[in-house]
Amino acid sequence: MEKKYLILITLLFVTCGIFGQNQTITASFNNTPLEEAVLKVETLSNKTFYFDKTWLKGHFVTKNFENEPLRKVLDGLFENTNINYVLKDGNVILLNNTYVYTELPSDYFNEAKPDENVIEENNNTPIFQEEYAAAQTVQNRKLVTIGKQRPNSANKTYTLTGIFKNTKTGEPLQNLSISTTDRSRYAVTDSDGRFSIRLPYGLNKLETNLLGYEKIRQDVIMYGDGTLNITLQENTESLDEVVVKSNKDANVRDAVVGVTNIDIESIKTIPLVLGERDILKVATTMPGIKTTGEGSSGFNVRGGRSDQNLILLDDAVLYNPSHFLGFFSAVNPFTTGSLEIYKASIPAEYGGRLSSVFDIETKSGNMEKFAGEGSVGPITANLAVEVPVVKEKASLIAGFRATYSDWILRSLDEEELKNSEASFYDGIVKYKHNIDNNNSVQGTFYFSKDRFSITSDSIFDYNNRLISLKYGHNFSEKSRAELILVSSQYKYGINYEADANEDFDFGYELNEYQAKLNFNYKLSEKHKLSYGLSSKLYSVDPGEIAPIGPNSDVNPKTVDREKGLESAIYLADLFEINDKFLLDVGLRYSFYAALGEATQNVYAEGVPRSESSVIEVRTYGKNEVIKTYGGPEYRISARYLLGNDFSVKAGFNRTIQYLHLLSTNTTQSPTDIWKLSDLNIQPQRANQYSLGFFKNLPGKDVEFSIEGYYKTMDDLLDYKIGAQLILNDDLETELLQGEGRAYGVEFLVKKNAGRFNGYLGYSYSRSEVKLDSQIMQERVNNGEFFPANYDKPHDFSVVANYKLTKRFSFSGNFTYQTGRPITYPIGRYIFAGEEQVLYSDRNQFRIPDYYRLDLGVNIEGNHKLNKLAHSFINISVYNVLGRNNPYSVFFVNDAGEIKAYKTSIFSVPVPTITYNFKF
Repeated sequence: MEKKYLILITLLFVTCGIFGQNQTITASFNNTPLEEAVLKVETLSNKTFYFDKTWLKGHFVTKNFENEPLRKVLDGLFENTNINYVLKDGNVILLNNTYVYTELPSDYFNEAKPDENVIEENNNTPIFQEEYAAAQTVQNRKLVTIGKQRPNSANKTYTLTGIFKNTKTGEPLQNLSISTTDRSRYAVTDSDGRFSIRLPYGLNKLETNLLGYEKIRQDVIMYGDGTLNITLQENTESLDEVVVKSNKDANVRDAVVGVTNIDIESIKTIPLVLGERDILKVATTMPGIKTTGEGSSGFNVRGGRSDQNLILLDDAVLYNPSHFLGFFSAVNPFTTGSLEIYKASIPAEYGGRLSSVFDIETKSGNMEKFAGEGSVGPITANLAVEVPVVKEKASLIAGFRATYSDWILRSLDEEELKNSEASFYDGIVKYKHNIDNNNSVQGTFYFSKDRFSITSDSIFDYNNRLISLKYGHNFSEKSRAELILVSSQYKYGINYEADANEDFDFGYELNEYQAKLNFNYKLSEKHKLSYGLSSKLYSVDPGEIAPIGPNSDVNPKTVDREKGLESAIYLADLFEINDKFLLDVGLRYSFYAALGEATQNVYAEGVPRSESSVIEVRTYGKNEVIKTYGGPEYRISARYLLGNDFSVKAGFNRTIQYLHLLSTNTTQSPTDIWKLSDLNIQPQRANQYSLGFFKNLPGKDVEFSIEGYYKTMDDLLDYKIGAQLILNDDLETELLQGEGRAYGVEFLVKKNAGRFNGYLGYSYSRSEVKLDSQIMQERVNNGEFFPANYDKPHDFSVVANYKLTKRFSFSGNFTYQTGRPITYPIGRYIFAGEEQVLYSDRNQFRIPDYYRLDLGVNIEGNHKLNKLAHSFINISVYNVLGRNNPYSVFFVNDAGEIKAYKTSIFSVPVPTITYNFKF
């Protein structure tokens, strides 16, 4: 009888336990603190919960439960946390990222198989490879747990992502390696400091390695995918000299040929005119990049015209990259992070220009603390500040530069110059926000304005305006996408007030709007793909003139607006065939449509284009397609390693340009006009072949390179003698289209470190144009090739710096160039009773050669840490030899006698002193 009672009581307890576990709960939570929600469930379930309140802090719940079992309610509450739980004796015990197994795994008693990839450890100290053992002391970081421990996950791997930053500045650390101590798994950070590494379940011991920064060991327990952001301090070990070079041997190992990188920090010691730090002027000291003369605007890259360069500032096109008629760059050096110039291997994502891409990127602001940099020079002042908006996530950098040259002109004794003015300013703001490890957004706004008047009756002004927005997203450690939206504007105006009967106001404006979508995908260790598409809308107002005042006889006129749509799709593959052979293959297909509203003339064949040869006038409605052009653009480059520090590279580029710059000047002018391809104007096309050898001296940080190229160009625009380009409704009647060719050899040797450093560059190059036609009036120099206006066969530059002590250094810059071509008068003749001048073939002669020597002394402030600002003083003399280099040569008929005159910009030495500070 007692035995029956015992069985009955046992059944009652078991039944109560079952019914207790099947208890249902109804509750609703709306952004409720997790602790509050847990206490409510504790009351509803009549159970006692055991937990540490700190585990629940900072977590909130938004859930609705309707007659749900207790276990389902608990799973929902702790879904996005590291909290696990166990039901025991009518109680609920919460666990912080710990899981209690109620049964043993099926293979628990099987003998564990050793992992061949794991290096055995004694006393928790890993066995390092020999070269790693020689490193400095490794700093141990606190154990970190990633993810939530769950059952049946021990055989899985998980992804750890994050960002490495400089502890002091907050700047991302590029090319840092992070690996497990057995080297079985590793990753390298990208330009934004981001990394992604796959790690197995459980404890992982990670090490970091980056020259110039502390090495750390980070123990990580992986229970799931997660994020870990790490900051590193610069290595403070006292050494004779430490050179941090993230792209070491890149010149030898990369596949690209014809690329130039400008070290932004090092240019501060190069003496330039009026002491202004100028990244684009420094670029012209490199082989293959030239200007037509001192103080000229625009660049000629490998025999190309100045309009054939795509100058990008944070992905937006900068149409006029100069201030002060070409004396200064329009890019602020204190806000610039990097400048890459592609002269040959232009990446497939870029298009629209024949010769080069200047890719300028504004640096990101300091995300840790307020910082800044500035300078005060003879005619300009510059200030850039960096502001952390959200610590470690968002920052703002802003720069403003202006000139105060007007007061200098007014203080001169020359009466004519006292009424002159010449001023400029530019400002840039960039905001960057790292939303999380997979999403980031940045925006840039830039504006510059120039205003000058060398005579009292005319005022010229021009300005650039850029807006750039970029959103980046990481789909995985292998895939990333960027959406880029940009807007560029360039406009200028002329205000003329001298003769009351001819006063006028003239204006010109060009707008460009573009959307780009770029993708990068790591298909495998040997294939890295990049692909995307873009579309760009051009809107050009070629000119508008209006009279000033009621007495002006100037007739108002507006030239019809031009519109064009340029679109492209591209695909590129960086293919590592083997350890020595690297191939970069790209294909870009571009398509262009000239759009209405417009009228276009159709001309008779075989006769010069003029008003009398028009056979039809076609009218096109708004956004109606006038004419389409397009075609494939091939981008191929290859690298073969002849040794660890010696390689040969070759490349082929085909490019198409649908936009043209028209100018009757030798150099690019602020008042030049841009012309879109249309029914009568063909796009320009070019093919370039390149070959180069690259060699580094191991242990000496010295680079050698020699590159050769050959380029052909078709449908280059030129103009007829006496052409009228401004306010011309039938502009095509003044233009010629021909072909061009350019070829050359470039030599460069660079010493990047040591007390004596710098580079020497030399290039021999030719650039020629051919304007041939069946129509005699449209043939130049009998249809033969002749030198282009910017053809300068010999170009030699030396830039050197000698560091006397840590605070004092000397710098020098020497440049020599062949004089550019010019057309001379060679005789006189009588025609219709009047004396006329007979000119030589176009560009048959040359002006005198150009050479210049600049010297400078650089003084660093003391290196105390606790200072309000660190200073740097540059004292330099521009044109030390006082060389009277001719800028141009022109001819005047003086009483029947032809006289030649030349103009020079700086014919005497120009001393300057510039004070720089950084805080």
